Amino acid sequence: MSTVQAVADPPAERDEEPSLRERLALVLRHRVTLLLAPALVFLVIRQLGLLVLGLMADRWHKNPTTALTSWDGQWFLGIAEGGYGDVPRFLVDAFGKRTPETPLAFFPGYPALIRWVDGLPGVETRGAAFTVSLVGAVFCAYGLFRLGSAIRGGSPRAGLVLVALFAASPMAIVLSMTYSEATFCALAAWALVGVVERKWVLAGLCTAAAGLVRPTAAALLLAVGLAALVAVITRRDGWKPWVGGLIAPLGLLGYLGYVAARTGQLDGWFAVQRRGWDSRFDGGAATWKFALANLGEPRSVLELTTVWFLLIAIALVVLGFRRRLEWPLLVYGIGVLVMDLGSNGLMNSKARLLLPAFTLLIPAALALAKRRTSTAVALLTGLAVFSAWFGAYAITAWQYAI
Repeated sequence: MSTVQAVADPPAERDEEPSLRERLALVLRHRVTLLLAPALVFLVIRQLGLLVLGLMADRWHKNPTTALTSWDGQWFLGIAEGGYGDVPRFLVDAFGKRTPETPLAFFPGYPALIRWVDGLPGVETRGAAFTVSLVGAVFCAYGLFRLGSAIRGGSPRAGLVLVALFAASPMAIVLSMTYSEATFCALAAWALVGVVERKWVLAGLCTAAAGLVRPTAAALLLAVGLAALVAVITRRDGWKPWVGGLIAPLGLLGYLGYVAARTGQLDGWFAVQRRGWDSRFDGGAATWKFALANLGEPRSVLELTTVWFLLIAIALVVLGFRRRLEWPLLVYGIGVLVMDLGSNGLMNSKARLLLPAFTLLIPAALALAKRRTSTAVALLTGLAVFSAWFGAYAITAWQYAI
């Protein structure tokens, strides 16, 4: 008789400890991490820019804080401290002159925010200005994250890549300066979130506020206004696009009207720009001449790279059409680009003036979001390093206004 040997069940396997990679993945998927991610991505890249600025400033024997408050930054600080009527006398226009109307070239939104923060105990004007820029930039990062998640084909990953591309833009250093770009970009980003998500009151309020910060609000007003008009014509969303569309122009038209009353000219703000900075819309003639001159015989690193940035921006418009980006986002980006290309103003400022055209970065963000993480991180790191160098160079080694 055969003997059957009983085989005992194998002991239950003990749960293996998760690997470091698995732990990292869990941390990255944690709710708190996802909540903080846009701010962390933005701040890490901008901190790199400030570190490089410190090195460049030391090389050129300049004070980093002075560099971050130079040029237009001095005007905004002066207006924040004394209003339009009591700006320091050393501040003059491009011709070394000054009239009572000269300060009106600078929109009031950013200086007003500085003045409000400056009113807090223990806060001085310069610190208030840096705080307003920092808070505005972080709010913009969250707006871009939301925008990258909400568009067709978007995702939280694409939103984070868009934040990184924006923070690593060539002239992103201005987001850390006492300039109005950070505040404007925050309002523009959330206005466009309102359009994409059909939150028309949000879109209208943010557009109206942006109109008090920068003239670039004209491009935002065009995009938001047209989107609201289409919603009204197609009878979508009831009364909300009516309200959003009516609110949107109040800021820009209100300030232009104020300057018209102060100067006694219907085109008062534009007249101030012409008289003080010889700045006007010439359809791109001056930009075309500048581009040909620098491509044929480069005069400086900054001017040559500025021409290439403009060409890249045009290429990004083409990509936006091919990607079928939501048309209000394209209208806004093209509007900013046309205002930049079409102005005969300071050519050295054109890279900075491209910064608000962040919607043109969306196709690149969507493409990068589909790549391997290592590939995306490597490319974004390279862009961040270049941005850090170029921004630091622009406000230390470069001797002229940006």
